[in-house]
Amino acid sequence: MTAPPTIAIFGASGLIGEATARQLQAEGFRVLALARRFSPAQRAAFPNAVEAPLLAFSAGDLDQILSAHGAEIVVNCIGVLQSSPQKGSAEDVHCGFAARLVEATQARLLVQISIPGSETEDRTPFSATKRAAERLIHARSPAFAILRPGFVWAPSAYGGSALMRALALLPADLPAREAASPFAATDAGDIARTIGFLARRWAGGERDWRVTWDVMERGGESVGGVVSRLRRHMGGPKPWLRLPAALMRLGALAGDAAARLGWSPPIRTTALREMRRGVQGDPGPWISATSIEPRAFADALAHTPASVQERWFAKLYLAKALVIGTLAAFWLVSGLLALTLAFDAAAAILIQAGAPPLLAKAATAATSLLDIAIGGLIAIRRTCRLGLLAGMAVTLAYLLGSVPIAPHLWLDPIGAMVKTVPALVLMLVALLILDER
Repeated sequence: MTAPPTIAIFGASGLIGEATARQLQAEGFRVLALARRFSPAQRAAFPNAVEAPLLAFSAGDLDQILSAHGAEIVVNCIGVLQSSPQKGSAEDVHCGFAARLVEATQARLLVQISIPGSETEDRTPFSATKRAAERLIHARSPAFAILRPGFVWAPSAYGGSALMRALALLPADLPAREAASPFAATDAGDIARTIGFLARRWAGGERDWRVTWDVMERGGESVGGVVSRLRRHMGGPKPWLRLPAALMRLGALAGDAAARLGWSPPIRTTALREMRRGVQGDPGPWISATSIEPRAFADALAHTPASVQERWFAKLYLAKALVIGTLAAFWLVSGLLALTLAFDAAAAILIQAGAPPLLAKAATAATSLLDIAIGGLIAIRRTCRLGLLAGMAVTLAYLLGSVPIAPHLWLDPIGAMVKTVPALVLMLVALLILDER
């Protein structure tokens, strides 16, 4: 019996990449998982994990790492919704990397994860560059399979699938335009099964693959239908209002701003435009070629327990942005106020405790700047954890230092010091829900 080929999965830390890697590994394939960064749980799950800045690799570098692990099937799950300083431009991530990968896989089968639809519908840099990568692969790759999944449902939640879970537990419906968009779903297991089918055929000697398949359920629902089905499944509240379209646009702009700080919010202008376009395709050719019967969204959902952890995640998902934003604003505003309008009052507390006026003013300025720095650290994704830890340490220092310096503040009827304790707890909560994967 021919041994199953090694399958390399680029972007194995993402929603599709991780689900695919886990299932293929469970089916007996040797999986080479590659990503820019893995979580500790993902490193434990993938013994052959390679963590590296893949987008900076040349075609020679990619070929070398694939050859070192004997990979014959290469799956590209790398993608970005919008260009950002942290993750690169959509042009380089989708087209530049695909070009280098094509060059490195001339003797291998390249499986590209793309998006459904046609070029006439591509109105965002995301969809336009995804389609350009398809054309590049068609022109240069000797053996390829372009898979176009719909709305991907997987055991884990990230991006769009996390947003759908959160919306299902809100007492509100989407605006009519977004709710009516077609939204055919894809069970992540069907993507893995398709790759497994291709890998077995490749191992059996079939090397002339040049196919493009829509990998999704038959028919499909609307965006509103998906949210409603999730709401029933998870026991969400009955909606009593419809979100204004203007609020969706405002949320998308806020998401764009957050993305510039390194965050990956699911609501951005590109995501909103893609949602309005909808997700639909023709799975017939894929079903005929592979004999894989796609799992409908209702069936995939039935295999996802509506457990307490699912409900907790859905309720906290949108609250996370509120928590982080509130804490960042809290530190920034408190620091700015102490440095400007409340500077004399803040310095007076130290002077009353016996500090020389010049030293009191210097300490007030220093602590105000420290507060502002903590707020800035919390606002930026890469430094948020450091900012939260620093904020907790500084808060404890303020609380303990106030006892000998200004004990009367603890008896303030407004509760100036007592109210700081909940802020400390909120920073701990933010630390606990900071992970994205």
